[in-house]
Amino acid sequence: MPGNTSQGMARPGTVGYNYLVSTIVEPNRFPSELRRWRGARRLSQLELAIRAGTTQRHLSFMERGRSRPGRAIVVRLAESLGLSLRERNALLLAAGYAPVFPESGLDEPMLRPVRDALDSILEGHLPYPALIIRPYGEVVAVNSAVDVLTEGAAEELLEPPVNMLRLALHPQGMARRVENLADWGRHIIENLRTRALKSPDPRLDEFLAELEGYVPATAPGPDHLGFAVPLRLRCDEGELRLLTTLTSFATAVDITLAELHLEAFLPADGATAEILRARTGRTP
Repeated sequence: MPGNTSQGMARPGTVGYNYLVSTIVEPNRFPSELRRWRGARRLSQLELAIRAGTTQRHLSFMERGRSRPGRAIVVRLAESLGLSLRERNALLLAAGYAPVFPESGLDEPMLRPVRDALDSILEGHLPYPALIIRPYGEVVAVNSAVDVLTEGAAEELLEPPVNMLRLALHPQGMARRVENLADWGRHIIENLRTRALKSPDPRLDEFLAELEGYVPATAPGPDHLGFAVPLRLRCDEGELRLLTTLTSFATAVDITLAELHLEAFLPADGATAEILRARTGRTP
């Protein structure tokens, strides 16, 4: 895999970081934003009012713009709606208040301990592949074992910023080496579709449409279990069977950290573990 800058996937064995851009919503849009989010969560006014510790009458007045919400009730509503930190800031901005949650760059000194911890996690997961990714699959950092995922991929798919989901399903990426592309692709798309239902975003809808075009159409057969099967990936040494785990910063109060996920691949059988150990020169 060619060297990459901190704007995308790091070189094998190194870690690169980049910054996130804040979402900004202009003030005076609070009533429509509140109605939109309540509709997306399929909550009645009464249900949301009870969750947020207010009255249905007050909530109705806020949704119609007849009552200007205080900062505290906006925070409670955002929490009751299960919004992400970025979305909570946007709702505060829509109501005319300053954002509460900071968004730091990973290259800033205050996050150096976090970067060091992420480096250690990636290194410690060897000889198995692991990546740090942002929403929609943008890669922030990788360990050296990720080369088993990227080998043979078209150069344009490895240009920073690398998108792991596109790389996984694109015909010029991993897809031509994935033995169970239909099942694996459906797993990725269904996970993204769940996110789209939770946090509607036209950009995500467009990305979903692109990815769906890469995945073979197939109807679930009688053996379909309704959850992901191991990824079956061909490499020079044989077929790998890989499980994936996703880990997030559940208690983060910084948007940058809250939006990061660790995607770690694990061997689903002994043969896979042996191949991956041999590729990195590690012994059990």
